[in-house]
Amino acid sequence: MSKVKSIIVLFLTVALIGGLGFIAVFGVGENKTGAASKIKRGLDLEGGVSITFGVVGETPAATDLNDTVFKLKQRVDRIDTEAQVYPEGNDRINVEIPGADNAEEILEELGRPGSLYFIRHYAPDNTTPNYSYDSASGMYVLARDLDEIIADGSAILSGTDVKSATARTSKNDYSQVEYVVELVFTPEGAKIFAEETTAAYERGRDSIAIYYDGELISVPNVQNPITSGTGIISGQASMEEAEKLASNIRIGGLSLELEELQSKVVGAQLGMDAIDTSVKAGIIGLIIVMVFMIAVYWIPGVASALALAIYTILVLLTMNAFELTLTLPGIAGIILSIGMAVDANVIIFARIREELGTGKTVRSAIDIGFKKALSAILDGNITTLIAAFVLIWFGTGSVKGFAITLAIGIVLSMFTALVITRLILKALYGIGLRSEKLYGATKEHKTVDFLKRKALFFGVSAALIVAGIVGMIAFKAQGKGSLNYGLEFAGGTTITVPMNEEYTLERVNKEIVPEVEKVIGSGDIQTQTVKGTTDVIIKTRTLNSDERTELETVLRDTFDIAEDKEIGQDTIGATISNEMRRNAVISVAIATLCMLLYIFIRFRDFRFATSAVVALLHDVLVVLAFYALFRVSVGNTFIACMLTIVGYSINATIVIFDRIRENMKSMTKKDDLKEVVNKSITQTLTRSIYTSFTTFVMVLVLFIMGVNSIRLFALPLMVGIVCGAYSSVCITGALWYVMKKRIGAGKTK
Repeated sequence: MSKVKSIIVLFLTVALIGGLGFIAVFGVGENKTGAASKIKRGLDLEGGVSITFGVVGETPAATDLNDTVFKLKQRVDRIDTEAQVYPEGNDRINVEIPGADNAEEILEELGRPGSLYFIRHYAPDNTTPNYSYDSASGMYVLARDLDEIIADGSAILSGTDVKSATARTSKNDYSQVEYVVELVFTPEGAKIFAEETTAAYERGRDSIAIYYDGELISVPNVQNPITSGTGIISGQASMEEAEKLASNIRIGGLSLELEELQSKVVGAQLGMDAIDTSVKAGIIGLIIVMVFMIAVYWIPGVASALALAIYTILVLLTMNAFELTLTLPGIAGIILSIGMAVDANVIIFARIREELGTGKTVRSAIDIGFKKALSAILDGNITTLIAAFVLIWFGTGSVKGFAITLAIGIVLSMFTALVITRLILKALYGIGLRSEKLYGATKEHKTVDFLKRKALFFGVSAALIVAGIVGMIAFKAQGKGSLNYGLEFAGGTTITVPMNEEYTLERVNKEIVPEVEKVIGSGDIQTQTVKGTTDVIIKTRTLNSDERTELETVLRDTFDIAEDKEIGQDTIGATISNEMRRNAVISVAIATLCMLLYIFIRFRDFRFATSAVVALLHDVLVVLAFYALFRVSVGNTFIACMLTIVGYSINATIVIFDRIRENMKSMTKKDDLKEVVNKSITQTLTRSIYTSFTTFVMVLVLFIMGVNSIRLFALPLMVGIVCGAYSSVCITGALWYVMKKRIGAGKTK
């Protein structure tokens, strides 16, 4: 690259950082479009709309209520993946949508839960109509009582027979675009629908009406028998109309009929302090990492610092552009991703220094360094990206939200490392910074015999995992639960306190929360304010009757709440239902299998894949042991923490395996496989230490400066980072070596 081109590249880099940075901080126009402050925030950071639904009719069975909660959560996920749905009492369900302030708009988009039926045109006598067209209103109406229609079998299907309903566009016979709703039925529903549409078609393309929430919302004519289990409802005037019809059909598939009891706008669960301290922690951590990279790698460090700044800005702008919901774990995830983004640069710079150590010129070392680092970077990131896509496809709620953020971070990280860092580094070289001293050179280090101590490493790991299992069994035997499940997993008690004046959330946490902690003996408390009222909502672990009475007395006496003001108390279910937990486990299992398959294909050796997954499980189990033994609250950040460790662990393992694969290609018959493995681990040791350090620093700053909730996320994550570094250096290579020697024979090609 010529000097002029180099100057232009550097000028554009600075301009890009300045321009995009300005947009990320201040936005564009009066609406501040693109500003980080405009990123959609979750319930914990901004609050939103809370809607309470009641079950119509008798008190339902717990299984029916839980099934309805799960299905309603699936509907709500279409609005926001960070929304919460949980049971309250025995016959109510709460839905909380982050970032919203208009309950009517949410209800319109969500659909009002009610009974849905597919009704044939005529009763069994084939002469009495079940519905007819009312010219006065211009709508179809029922001609008979709904109970009669259901009783004589004219209601051929209910909403539970519909597997999915999706609005989309299609082209008719005249190649014109029309808006339709695609229905997919369950196997039993498909069979019945095939019979009914065949009969309706033979009657002269008769209609089948869809009844929902007291009215006929669609009366389509059957154009052909539908025997495939998938039907199309055409004739919608707009995509909005098609979306509304699809939404109503989806919501009508709930197990129970619901009615809206109340809706309100609730404040954030955490105050502005949470955002301010997390942002400050992110900035400080970013500066520390940049200074570290420059101090260690000099000119390449400057290139990585500039690329890291671009990466951080791009992450913020992308979240804004895709309207992703930012939660407190999300902030932690972004800060963590900044630390992990350094990984690719460390791999590249280590390679450059190795080439300089062999006598290569700076220019040649840069080209070869990027080329040799490419396979490790691609394999590590693609493996994690596969896991992210699986979690997006199969996951729900916070799992899906986390996976989307993870995927964006991976793509941007690879782009900035492989494209931006390279351009900047070549530009710095092009303006005259060409001395080898400015880039550093690494002489080959003496090989450390890690495999000599493999029995010790395996023993330590086994002891940690066994200690966790024993601890979980012991705590469960004591009636404390194998893990310290928080409100999101175990449910609890909600208390609505009508204060004498409006409280800010900061004031609630400062004045009210300490009084609650004294009574219940736990710091696992969530608080919210209700917009336009003096009500304060407090959520705690499940309280017994004595604790409820004591707490009410303390609140009334301490804050002078009159007796005629009712302090509402009720039991709430877990926001993370059993179905969501099961889906999370299934999606992680599928993601693990996909990662295993990819590693097997790329490395052509099942022992690499098996070792990587075992090391991954090792890290997860050690962190789980930490949760169990130190009774760290298992809340909504638990899943995000575990998923982060999975991605971090597999990435670190791939780097070492890539070096083993490379060294084995030049291995002769006289070379000892043990020496090759030890050499590979030694060669990547600097990368393992530096990457772990930068990531640890980012999380440590977050732990020191963050609020209590973020500390509960950062603490086990720090344990996971240390464990990931340990397993990648001490476990993975040794495990592969043992499997290589004992399972199968022959040299890997």
